[in-house]
Amino acid sequence: MAFGKHRYASYTDQKKKRHYFRWVGLGFFIFYATYIALSTLLFSTRVQESEAMQPELRLGDRFIVSSYILPSLISPEWLTHSLPFSRGNVVLVDHGIDNSPGVVSRVLDQAMRFFTLQRMGFIHKEPAYLKRLIGLPGDEITMTNYVLRIKPKGESYTFTEFELADKTYDVTIPQVPALWDASIPFSGNRETIVLGEDECFVLSDDRSNTNDSRTWGPVPVKHIAGKVLFRYWPFTRFGRP
Repeated sequence: MAFGKHRYASYTDQKKKRHYFRWVGLGFFIFYATYIALSTLLFSTRVQESEAMQPELRLGDRFIVSSYILPSLISPEWLTHSLPFSRGNVVLVDHGIDNSPGVVSRVLDQAMRFFTLQRMGFIHKEPAYLKRLIGLPGDEITMTNYVLRIKPKGESYTFTEFELADKTYDVTIPQVPALWDASIPFSGNRETIVLGEDECFVLSDDRSNTNDSRTWGPVPVKHIAGKVLFRYWPFTRFGRP
């Protein structure tokens, strides 16, 4: 009977159904195109996969991260001349950005990830890391007992990283042997250096044996691929980290 009803439905009913499916298809296409455009050029999602940013960022936390791809395409010098981040921000450091694929490849990658629920991608991505941005270009910095001290460019006084940050945060200070000196990569004491005009200094909130600018050295500004906007999971810690 169901087949018969479908077969002998009025022309008006059949037309309504066709219109319905067209609108559903159009709505899905608009949603899909919007998602691809936004996730390719304006933002991305990130999962914290290590404990390097404890206690502020925990293993499994999920974040919305801004992307600097579109502004950089419009003006290649934009990132250097107009820093879109400030001291204390959690940023995405991407060392593979020099070999970053073009926009078409990024769109194809996002399309594949969309239809495979993020399990497969068109592009093999180099690891990128969430770190705390502390030193800005031109800063004179030194480290004592795992806390960075900064003399900003043009200033006469030195401040701790916490005094200059635009948001409060906590760090984990490890207990180390007395003979642990500055020659060891993860030492808490470092001699004074001056950052170049296109260099930043990033650190993990966990100041023990986690990779950051203590092992990488200063990070070129162009390797800052985005800034964490807010944490969306878990809901109990929703907000800007």
